[in-house]
Amino acid sequence: MICSNIKRPQVALLIESSRAYGRGLLRGIARYVREHGPWSIYYQERRQGDAPPSWLRDWSGDGIIARVDDREMARAIQRHGVPAVDLRGLFTDLSMPLIETDDEEVVRLSVEHLRERGFRQFAYCGFPGTNYSDKREMMFVRRLQALGLPCEVFAPSKPLRSGGTFAMEQHGLVHDKDVSHWLAQLPQPIGLLCCNDIRGQQVLGLCRQLGLAVPDEIAVLGIDNDEVHCELADPPLSSVIMNTGKIGYEAAALLAGMMEGAPPPAAPRFVPPKGIATRRSTEVLAIADRQVATAVRFIRERACMGIQVSDILQAVPLSRSSLERRFAAALHRTPKEEILRVQMQRAKDLLVASDFSLAEIANKTGFKHAEYLNVIFKIKMGQTPGQYRATNQLPGIRQ
Repeated sequence: MICSNIKRPQVALLIESSRAYGRGLLRGIARYVREHGPWSIYYQERRQGDAPPSWLRDWSGDGIIARVDDREMARAIQRHGVPAVDLRGLFTDLSMPLIETDDEEVVRLSVEHLRERGFRQFAYCGFPGTNYSDKREMMFVRRLQALGLPCEVFAPSKPLRSGGTFAMEQHGLVHDKDVSHWLAQLPQPIGLLCCNDIRGQQVLGLCRQLGLAVPDEIAVLGIDNDEVHCELADPPLSSVIMNTGKIGYEAAALLAGMMEGAPPPAAPRFVPPKGIATRRSTEVLAIADRQVATAVRFIRERACMGIQVSDILQAVPLSRSSLERRFAAALHRTPKEEILRVQMQRAKDLLVASDFSLAEIANKTGFKHAEYLNVIFKIKMGQTPGQYRATNQLPGIRQ
């Protein structure tokens, strides 16, 4: 006899739906519930920084997943004494486990993306005073310093010292004269990372007003891959793709275990981004040596066809030794290393975003066979393609 009155866990979600990041988290949670539920979900549309909903005061449930934006929300959650998971990381003293984006990896990908385009000068534009922006700024500057590369950082003439994240962002968007003045003074050509796509869209608009050529004089990269902001920008904004679906899925799985009595993990869990969505705002090769630029473009268009260095020499009128010398001077790697780098990046993209077999991926990326791809991948990444896919792809979800 099947019992029809099995108790469903009652779970409250305090996550904004006004931005792509929050919506991605909600989709990941929804996937988990479809696979492992059912849950009774308590949720209403929110913006980042909204006060705790009035219904939460009298709510009696089993667990909470939240983006804890302020102390008021933290206290409202803790009063219930139920298992809770934080997806924000604003406070380090909360008695709840944290799952969030690996910002170190976000910054590493961003630096790699801009350097691949030949930039040797860099800049960062954030919303100073907001924790996520300040953290990314610090990581970006530190990584560039380790490479011996300069970085210009935007600082407003009068920093806003009060208000939550949403209020400080709105202040930064309205008072854009400081940003405009800063952009006009930057050295060129330069690769610029914005703290998120909202700031990126604003920066591109100001570049247009100032007559700055994007991406030739200034290439702009955002974070979050919010397609609305990215596609509304002129030119369309390149952006780091966050793996919010995986974060939401893992948060739901963690909460489910805690509601069944499992202890919370002792350390935070950081989920790396999926990659970078390249659009016109960074589609440039800032390489003074035009023959090297031609060679790089040739490689990026044809690397996955299984080309060799000899094929490049058919497109660029240089001797092999001259090409390798000038290539190393511009990019600090050889043409052969650039071919492999492009192949590897495409293989990683396919592992995360498809269900292709390793043999199919090897064929699509120019490797002779799956066994060779497996060996090279493990040498370069420190893990097998299967391990990489398991780490970066949602469990049980077809992409």
